[in-house]
Amino acid sequence: MFQSMMRVLFNEKGAAMSIEILAEPETQEFINTHADILNDAMKQVPMSHSMRKRLKQSNWVFSGIKTFHELNEAFPEIVDENGNQKPFEQFLNDVQKIHQTYNKNYLRAEYNFITASAQMAAKWEKFAQDGDEYNLQYRTAGDDRVRPEHAALNRVTLPFSDPFWKSYFPPNGWNCRCTAVQVRKSKYPATPREEAMKRGEEALAKDKKGMFRFNPGAEQKSVPDYNPYTISKCKNCDVAKGKIKLAKAPDTDLCQACHLIHLCEEREGCTPDEVYGERLLVSNFADKTEVEDNVRGARALLASFPEMNIKVRKHVLINGVKNPEYVINGLIADRKGIESPKGVADGFCKAKEQGCQSIVIDCDMRMKYYRRNKLAQRLGWRSADFLNDTIKECYVIYKGKAILLTKNMFSEDRLSNIRKIDEELKKLET
Repeated sequence: MFQSMMRVLFNEKGAAMSIEILAEPETQEFINTHADILNDAMKQVPMSHSMRKRLKQSNWVFSGIKTFHELNEAFPEIVDENGNQKPFEQFLNDVQKIHQTYNKNYLRAEYNFITASAQMAAKWEKFAQDGDEYNLQYRTAGDDRVRPEHAALNRVTLPFSDPFWKSYFPPNGWNCRCTAVQVRKSKYPATPREEAMKRGEEALAKDKKGMFRFNPGAEQKSVPDYNPYTISKCKNCDVAKGKIKLAKAPDTDLCQACHLIHLCEEREGCTPDEVYGERLLVSNFADKTEVEDNVRGARALLASFPEMNIKVRKHVLINGVKNPEYVINGLIADRKGIESPKGVADGFCKAKEQGCQSIVIDCDMRMKYYRRNKLAQRLGWRSADFLNDTIKECYVIYKGKAILLTKNMFSEDRLSNIRKIDEELKKLET
């Protein structure tokens, strides 16, 4: 696959490498294969489906950015010292050292790091279920191979919610074997926070760039956004956070490559909608029994919100329950076709069980009679879901259009909530 990708690179025209080469089938196949190798590192680690999916996405993006660097490094080798194009066989021979470095030497360390990241992400997910009922304690492997800087963190004990764990949760470096465990508060009291932070700084003193100061479970990423193939500003980039739509065009080759890689990941196995094009991507493996209604609902949303992007997701059953149907502006969402306003409560409950932060209440699928005041009432009663941040947003499809409900529309006054929602629905009727 490396050879096939190099042949595509060899046939590039012009003095500079085109970023679009990352979207070529041969390159995409190479990225997929590299990501699959990294995915194997966490194959036997038990974790939730959503966590595994997010870690796989992280592996794919990491593989894509790494591939960009390989291509960029190989491109100058196409010509000899006189500026003449080499025969392909000579070019391929000259780039073997790049293949050896990236896909053997580096890959071994990356595989080990992702194995550790996956194990610690799975642990963090379990720890989150108990919250602060227990303290977490940092532990090294306890042998003569433990590096002194990591030994400084051994036995640091703090509650699960302490910000310390955002920066110093393992793994804290290449081939790090450290871990964290739950301990009883009565047996292991918390370490003074100033002391813990001081020991954390000692442990990562050699990490001048702060690359390893991340928590794979909390961020749901197997590799930090700032890694050997990216730059420091990637830590705060909207693209790294999953917001594909940018306010302005990427300004560097790396940014352009990263943006294209995220687009390729988002579009993989999808077909653009015939009406809304790239704003509505429909998975080729979407639920065939509901794809028509999912597309209809998505079009109603897109017509009402010009800045919105939607993906109809692949159909997957997890423990007999189908996965949420949409990704709306980066948030997982499910569409609930209700028969009457009474169905609102059930729709919200099921969406929360599926791990959704966004929900679409579709009144146009099964409702025979529109009762605006009753619908507003049932929606107004869901204020607690918004006020405690369980649900971030709710879209209501109503007579071919849609409204958006968010936390700032709700208060403890139910009557006020109902009036506001009723006013928004009334606008759709006019």
